[in-house]
Parts: sequence; C-alpha cells; structure tokens
Amino acid sequence: SRFILQGDEISLDDGVGAFITMNPGYLGRSELPEGLKALFRPITVMVPDFMLIMENMFMSEGFKDAKKLALKFSTLYALNKDLLSKSNKYDWGMRAIKSVLVVAGGFKRAEATLSEQAVLMRSLRDTNVAKIEGDDLKIFTGLLTDLFPGVEVPRARDHKFEEVLVDVMEKDFGYTNDPDGYFLLKITQLIELLSIRHSVFLMGSPGSFKSAMWRTLRNAKTRLGDKTTVVDF
Repeated sequence: SRFILQGDEISLDDGVGAFITMNPGYLGRSELPEGLKALFRPITVMVPDFMLIMENMFMSEGFKDAKKLALKFSTLYALNKDLLSKSNKYDWGMRAIKSVLVVAGGFKRAEATLSEQAVLMRSLRDTNVAKIEGDDLKIFTGLLTDLFPGVEVPRARDHKFEEVLVDVMEKDFGYTNDPDGYFLLKITQLIELLSIRHSVFLMGSPGSFKSAMWRTLRNAKTRLGDKTTVVDF
C-alpha cells in the first residue's frame, strides 16, 4: 500500500495509471529516453479509418450526403500526401481534417442554399490555398477540379470589413490598394487561418508584405472595437 520513490514514502493508489501517447516520426515530437520507455508496457495501435471518422463528423455537422463527401475528402488528402512535396508546413492528418470539417459546418449553417458538394469544396480550398505554393498549388487545384467537376464557388467575403482594411491601408500606412485585391486576399487568408489555428507563420521573401499584413489587420480590428495587441520583437 506504500512504497519508496526517490527517498520519499508514498501511498499507492491502485486506481491511478500513467499513460504516454507517442507519435513516432510526427513533426515536432521527440522520442522517449530508453530508460523511461523501459518502465512502460508498450501497446501498439493501428492507423484509424479516416474516411469513417470523416463520415461521422460530417453527419455531426448536419451534412446529409456524408458518405460521398467523406470519400472525396479522404481521397483528396491521400493524393495530397502522395503527390505534393514533402514540406514540413503541410499537414494532411487528423488535426487538419478536423479544421476543415469545422469550417465546412460553419459554411453550411451560414449559407444553407449552397449544395453540400460546394460547401466542402469551398472549405477545402479556403483552408489550404494560403499554405500551398508553386507547382504544389497547381496540383492541388487540379485535384479539386477533378473531384468536384463543375463546382465553382466564390470565396466568402466580408465587404464591409474589406472597406475598413482599405481605409486603414490608405490613411494609416499610405498604401495604395491594388485593383486585383492581392493584398486584401492575403489578409483574408490570414484571417481564415487564424480562425482554425492557434499559431500561424507568415513566410515569404523580403518585401512581400508580411509585416504590412498583420499591422493592417491589427489596426482594422482595433478600429472596429476588437482591440488587438501585438508584441513585435
């Protein structure tokens, strides 16, 4: 009922257990020291059926055609994993899947007139395009077109907030809004990623508006009463 641990006598509670979940080779994870690993009994588990998980999550978000949507979704991410470059910033696992499904559920509730195929296509496009570049983007858009033939959905836009962004750009920083709206698009993509991720890296060559993006977004949100604090090292 009692035992000695590093010189201290401790009561043993047989209703308490210690468990460690390991993801060998997963980005950002380190291996357990052999000495600690020897104290635990290993249990091997298999990779889950992503398609089945997707189907159930689609149903929980209110989708009726969950099985077909899950097949398209799982096929796309499996092809992404095989065909796109092995960049560390890409994640086609369960965490990324969950983010897309949450966004898809929000789109479905916000725009009930859209077909479920269109809702999923928009969610997959809007949550992934910002982090894919170069030839990978061509492959990704090609896969989307093949899986969702004839489905073309415009990006979800907040025109009132875009007007505030343009005003901040011109009055606070002296920027000129380009006719194609490239800068606004990048800020919108940043907003979309921040809504599903706790942390976001802005990557690009010098002079590619990385700092301008977050500064413009900060001032625009603060102007609307959503005070945003930034720590700039």
